Amino acid sequence: MLRSWDLKLHITKASGLVVYLQIAQQIIDEIQRGRLPPSTAMPGTRELAENLGVNRKTVVLAYDELIAQGWLTTENRRGTFVSAKLPLFLAPNYLKPKVSQLPTSRLDHYAETMQPNAEPHIIDFNDGIPDTRLIPFETLSKAFRHALIEPIRSNKLGYGDPKGVLSLRHSIAEMLNMERGLSVEVDNICIARGSQMGIFLSARVLAKPNEYVVVESLSYPPAREAFRSCGAKILTVGLDRDGINVIELEQLCKTYPIRAIYVTPHHQFPTTVMMTAERRLKLLMLAQQYDFVIVEDDYDHEFHFQNHPVFPLASTNHAGRVIYVGSLSKVLAPGLRVGYLVASKEIIDQCAAEVMLIDRQGNSVTELAVAALMDSGEIKRHIRRILKTYNERRNILIDLLRSELGEFVNFDSPNGGLAIWLRLNDGIEINKIVQHALLEKVRVLPASLFSDSPLDIHAIRLGFGSLNAVELTTGIQRLKRAFV
Repeated sequence: MLRSWDLKLHITKASGLVVYLQIAQQIIDEIQRGRLPPSTAMPGTRELAENLGVNRKTVVLAYDELIAQGWLTTENRRGTFVSAKLPLFLAPNYLKPKVSQLPTSRLDHYAETMQPNAEPHIIDFNDGIPDTRLIPFETLSKAFRHALIEPIRSNKLGYGDPKGVLSLRHSIAEMLNMERGLSVEVDNICIARGSQMGIFLSARVLAKPNEYVVVESLSYPPAREAFRSCGAKILTVGLDRDGINVIELEQLCKTYPIRAIYVTPHHQFPTTVMMTAERRLKLLMLAQQYDFVIVEDDYDHEFHFQNHPVFPLASTNHAGRVIYVGSLSKVLAPGLRVGYLVASKEIIDQCAAEVMLIDRQGNSVTELAVAALMDSGEIKRHIRRILKTYNERRNILIDLLRSELGEFVNFDSPNGGLAIWLRLNDGIEINKIVQHALLEKVRVLPASLFSDSPLDIHAIRLGFGSLNAVELTTGIQRLKRAFV
């Protein structure tokens, strides 16, 4: 039997124990430590003898002793194994802390809910992830192949700049300047492994213990917890169909020394509303007046179906008070993990220092491949293609909701994003709907997942991007049965 590991034993002449008993005792110790569980294949006597530098007969004596004691068994032509009759020895307690002893938060439930459902035939209305079936695999694979081969040939696949590959930073800067109204250079950009890492880097740079950070009352839980993990005290502010409640925010500013605010103004997460121009200007004025930083998460800027996407807050003359977080993960695939931060050079340098502590640098091959796709225009062409597909799916879902669930829910057709915010009519219990939907093999996300408050909120976020027309139709028909 071929084994890919060696049994590490140590023989010492200083020991008063004969060699074969030393071998036997160490194997017993490994079994009791849980490193050799029941039915584990043992190395052959010849192989172990060569590794230990002893006579084969010595190992045979050790194995015979262990077989006699019941620790090992032999099977004809298969070899020697740890006895299957032995109990499974557990690792020491210090390696297996009890879950109840670890700090927990509402993020635990959110993270669990976001895991792909392993149950077959489930229609998953997730929080708005893209459809990876739409990726141009041929083009992507060619870009990755080229990005891998060229650096290897030129010996440039070693350590690089923690801010990210220069060519990708240049491509992103050009895209932001030409299409989103920013005015940035490569020194204003730090590449991250997705927007979540960008948010975490912002939190690390901005939030100090006991400083106040504001988030919307319904917000992206991992972002809120990123600031909390850095010691920040979290305050919440309400929102309505025009976005964040700036009057309420101003009252918070008068009461607390606000360090930063995290917002998703383009397609608010999770409600999908777009912050109005009036609210945006007021938010920028408050940042200047009360000296706080705005962390703007523009996680799905490209997916806007009505007119041109609105320019970000970062495109204004904000006097360095906006940190802009963007992502290419939703354009390509979440698993590729490509995001970025845009800020002043001083903040970007601090973010780069944090990257050095986390993983030294990003994935150079992925960054080179994405840069090539941007420079060739392939990503822009891909965005045009998938935008048409997602708009079709959005319209299909809107029609289904009106025809199948119109008597139970109400909603506003979103101008962009890959989800719809579904408000339940009075008298409908949200928890029962979620439970009944699961019985019908449909998974939906209740609004309570996005709140820091334990109160039930009678709404659901329905992501449609990853579902085709057949899946959307089946899912809504099943969901209807949960309401009836």
